[in-house]
Amino acid sequence: MNILPPMMTVWYHVVRKYLGDAVDVVIFDSSGTLDPAAFPGARVQKFLNLYAATKSDIFLRKIAKNRRIAWICDDDMFPVSAEMLKVLEREFAIKKTAAVSFRPRGWWHLEIHGESFEPISSYCTAFNRKILVEQENLSLRPAHGNTHPSHIGKPPGRYDTCDKANESLLKRGYRCVVVPEEERERYLTGFSGVSGAVMMLQYFKSPEQVLQYYENAPEENWSGNMLHGTLAALLSVAIVQELYTALKGTTYPLPSLPPREEIEKLIEIHRKDMRPDQRKHDAMIRTAEKKLKAAL
Repeated sequence: MNILPPMMTVWYHVVRKYLGDAVDVVIFDSSGTLDPAAFPGARVQKFLNLYAATKSDIFLRKIAKNRRIAWICDDDMFPVSAEMLKVLEREFAIKKTAAVSFRPRGWWHLEIHGESFEPISSYCTAFNRKILVEQENLSLRPAHGNTHPSHIGKPPGRYDTCDKANESLLKRGYRCVVVPEEERERYLTGFSGVSGAVMMLQYFKSPEQVLQYYENAPEENWSGNMLHGTLAALLSVAIVQELYTALKGTTYPLPSLPPREEIEKLIEIHRKDMRPDQRKHDAMIRTAEKKLKAAL
């Protein structure tokens, strides 16, 4: 599912390199600008940028209807190991396995029948369609009323994409497998929140306007998440641009993206304002950069 074309170029490259012909690739092009000829062997499907759950349900019920296993992977989640295929083969060989997740949610957990479970999310998760769709007729759509325990103080309040289906599957006795962290860190890398940067790059018309947005922001606003989050997303896009250039020998036209060095300057100026979770996010981005450059 793509809204940033150069990111899909990088994603497609690593998927083909590490997963090869073991998977059939369908790309939901919500940017409307992908050239199918640039993705040989993949089906490029132009699609309105609807809510993630809507796109996921259509994929599961329509596009992948003739497949037993349907694997959903965001374009900012990059599979970098063929070992993922062995994990899926092993886990789905167990009859009651409904899903296998390589990137769970980390800020709350499900409590069901006295047991705790990590929410599988839909960032990079494979589903047994026979169970999810044909037998249980479940949707990945969000819902209200999530009162499961939180790790950050406030309750979730809302079931995001896949969360309610995850809960239902567990209550009905199915396995929703989360690959252990140490293992999945070897198989998958990626970014988070990139859509915020994409919206900024569409709204502003020049790099100067983007930089001015941050330079003119009141100091007290740096105590929140919006400025740090979008700046981190811009860094992620700048890294993707570098990866794209390494693959294609030219830069992708992103006319309002500031130079990486200017983004880095702003990050360093306001690093003192970062909360621990924001510092962790920054470190995650830089780790993803190293892994992806090694994976190309």
